[in-house]
Amino acid sequence: MQEQSSTTEPRFRLLGAGREPALERFAAEVEAGLTSAPKTLPCAWFYDARGSRIFEEICELPEYYPTRAEEEILRTRAAEIAACVPPGASVVELGSGSAVKTRILLEELLSRADGVRYVPVDISRSMLEHSSRALLDDYPALRVLAIAAEYGEGLHLVRREVGGHKLMLWLGSNVGNLDRREAVRFLAGVRADLGPEDRLLIGIDLKKDRATLELAYDDAAGVTERFNKNLLARINRELGGRFDLDAFRHAAAWNEEAGRVEMHLVSARDQSVRIEHLGLDVPFRAGETIHTESSHKYSLPEIDALAAGSGFRVERRWLDRAGRFALQLFRPSPGSNHRAGPRPAP
Repeated sequence: MQEQSSTTEPRFRLLGAGREPALERFAAEVEAGLTSAPKTLPCAWFYDARGSRIFEEICELPEYYPTRAEEEILRTRAAEIAACVPPGASVVELGSGSAVKTRILLEELLSRADGVRYVPVDISRSMLEHSSRALLDDYPALRVLAIAAEYGEGLHLVRREVGGHKLMLWLGSNVGNLDRREAVRFLAGVRADLGPEDRLLIGIDLKKDRATLELAYDDAAGVTERFNKNLLARINRELGGRFDLDAFRHAAAWNEEAGRVEMHLVSARDQSVRIEHLGLDVPFRAGETIHTESSHKYSLPEIDALAAGSGFRVERRWLDRAGRFALQLFRPSPGSNHRAGPRPAP
């Protein structure tokens, strides 16, 4: 593996091809999801350029607390988090996106060292290029090894390219998009790539009252509705779909038994939708839904169990003032050597 070197390593490298051109995979997953019973669409496909812009709007909504809560923790606890990181550790982030919140931690780490290597892993090559260049302009002591890939390939490249200690970041409660069994399997795979001194900083949204949770995913201004319906608009744009967006309504509901908020698109009438690229006509009954996202929420004991089941233990934990969101430092458990299960796309 290649060790960090502030003298020989270029300030910026970009590896991987990303997945923006993968029309065939998009088509295959749309066909599989819309011909299944019940109908589903993978939430990974929300984030085309338009969907990503809408999600940035969601993060500013008064109802959508997770982004602000996590940012609050990072701002108030950055020094404590940085104190837990071994000197010289590379900061590896899964699903880095625009890296807005990550800047808070990078600034703290840079205040303690001559330089820091940041390794963002994201599916979007264009997003990585944009966010990396902005970081490099703002922080002269930062080096960036950007990896445009899904999580599985990205972690493979991290193993190959990044030696020494690592602080892995998985922010934004992205673990909530996996069901509980998938979350354990995925984190066990991450654990297999970490040494005893490495750490995983993971943000997880907490269980709370139904009204707060449902409003976070069904805001008064209808921004989340636009985000959800953009998935149908994307099928129209890229696959020759004939979805009438007004013939579907957005729905979000807290499923107490499963411990998750579920988002659906509900057909307002009996209808059939043509998707030209697939040569497919998709029938809908009035009231039939497309399940587009599940966002699992955790209690603190469930987070402890998640850590233990995947070969970690919770070393430190920080909550926002309102107790809505938890940021925790997972430490590899001694003697554990969990192997990776299937790696879901981000």
